[in-house]
Amino acid sequence: MPERRAPEPDLSGGDLPDDLDRLNAEVAECRACTRLVAWRERVAREKRAAFRDEVYWGRAVPGFGDPGAAVLVLGLAPAAHGANRTGRYFTGDRSGSFLMSSLHRTGFASQPRTERRDDDLKLYGAWISAAVRCVPPDNRPTPAERDACLLFLEREMQLLDVSVVVCLGGFAWDAVLRLFPVRPKPKFGHGAEVSVRTGERDVTLLGCYHPSQQNTFTGRLKPDMIDAVFRRAGSLAEPR
Repeated sequence: MPERRAPEPDLSGGDLPDDLDRLNAEVAECRACTRLVAWRERVAREKRAAFRDEVYWGRAVPGFGDPGAAVLVLGLAPAAHGANRTGRYFTGDRSGSFLMSSLHRTGFASQPRTERRDDDLKLYGAWISAAVRCVPPDNRPTPAERDACLLFLEREMQLLDVSVVVCLGGFAWDAVLRLFPVRPKPKFGHGAEVSVRTGERDVTLLGCYHPSQQNTFTGRLKPDMIDAVFRRAGSLAEPR
């Protein structure tokens, strides 16, 4: 019997504008990168033992959140048994719990944890996405795979009209900077801040260590550190 496909997710917690809805549909159906398609589908078939009875998403993962967001939270890529399973970024894994707790404390999220894409989570003034939309082997996308997703990121930023991008890790920082002609290239670091110009708007990039277990378990990234970044994002965000 063929594997059942996961149902389409309610990504926003409500209705999305047509243009964002179309973009998310394009993302979910993307099969541009042969290596990533093969890997995401293999992970979805083989599964982790703890989730063996679940139907994995196993596709490219669209962004989600408040369509009126001024703040874009940008990760690296879907986690193999997080977003690649649930169909929503930072949902159903420890990195997501750490991030969502901070978003809740700083007023961007309605609850401190999220395990499923159909729960009651709401984001306020924030949209969560990733530089690469499919789970990569060893969590290492190639430059070509990153560049293939840049069009999605560029369109997403235009449709959202964001004024602040919180880059979770150096990969996300580098990906965003490929959309802006900034020279010399600003160096990534936790708490790094740089303003870039796009069209008629200024966008501020904020650097934050990624909430991966290797950073949170070792204490490299602590709750007060990530909270400070999101409080700064909130103070910079243009009123909506």
